[in-house]
Amino acid sequence: MIDIMIIGAGPIGLACGIEAKKANLTYVIVDKGVLVNSLYHYPNNMTFFSTSEKLEIGEVPFISNNAKPTRSEALEYYRRVCTSWKLNVQLYEKIESIDKEDNSFKIVTSKNQYRARKVILALGFYDLPFLLNVPGEDLPKVKHYYDEPHPYFAQKIVVIGSANSAVDVALETWRKGADVTMVIREASIGENVKYWARPDIENRIKEGSIKAHFSSEVVRILPTQVEIKTPTGNVVIENDFVLAMTGYQPPFDFMKNAGVQFANDEHHTPIYNEQTMECNVPGMYLAGVVCGGLKTNKWFIENSRVHAEMIIRDIVEQDSK
Repeated sequence: MIDIMIIGAGPIGLACGIEAKKANLTYVIVDKGVLVNSLYHYPNNMTFFSTSEKLEIGEVPFISNNAKPTRSEALEYYRRVCTSWKLNVQLYEKIESIDKEDNSFKIVTSKNQYRARKVILALGFYDLPFLLNVPGEDLPKVKHYYDEPHPYFAQKIVVIGSANSAVDVALETWRKGADVTMVIREASIGENVKYWARPDIENRIKEGSIKAHFSSEVVRILPTQVEIKTPTGNVVIENDFVLAMTGYQPPFDFMKNAGVQFANDEHHTPIYNEQTMECNVPGMYLAGVVCGGLKTNKWFIENSRVHAEMIIRDIVEQDSK
């Protein structure tokens, strides 16, 4: 039996492993994908909002070319953290079930079975996009993830959404030669869009370089067209690709199956002790972005690094009683 099973090999899961190692607790970090899987799926040219210093974990310095690091620099950094601390990380290993049995947990994965005294859910939310639930969403031309602009050169694309990701995609693809139309549910560009990007996208829309339908939504996607419901009626436009930047959600079903309970609020917030991070299941802890439920911009690396210390401190204190 190990002391702690850490589910999720993102930055916060790695931080939990580091704190467990400091406390001489046995642990394993398991992830169904690659190391820092959510960061890996970010756009290739993405730059973080946070400075490199605020992304550091485990006292390993994060040196980047500029104050705000890029995706590739972050991937290199967390690989170095994992190597420096010799963390016990098992990748490409999917959790099949978690069952509480007496005072321990039985965890079955796609490759193994584990018994652990404690479980930490350090889950990301980048694997489950919000779907449009419209006819044609399953067409190959519809993408919920964006990597780079080159494939969209000389193509007619529809970008759905008005938050940072949608704005970035619209501007980047337009600058690389795409014919861009934005479809936005709200009456304006999102309020939380980066301060330097907001005037850029608003000016491109105003001058007509990027077309935009506000207070609108896609109702049907066809092989070469998209039908859009607008305040003045439905319109059909020619289209090659749809980039649905509609956001992502935590793995609620996985958490419910593990026994986690949720508050009856609009964000579907999981219930946990804010001092210890322990959820309603004794011995099971939540860490990182998953603590915010649908409010995925509440917790991020720089303000949830402390979860690792809080959790391991509580485990050590419980063991000493």
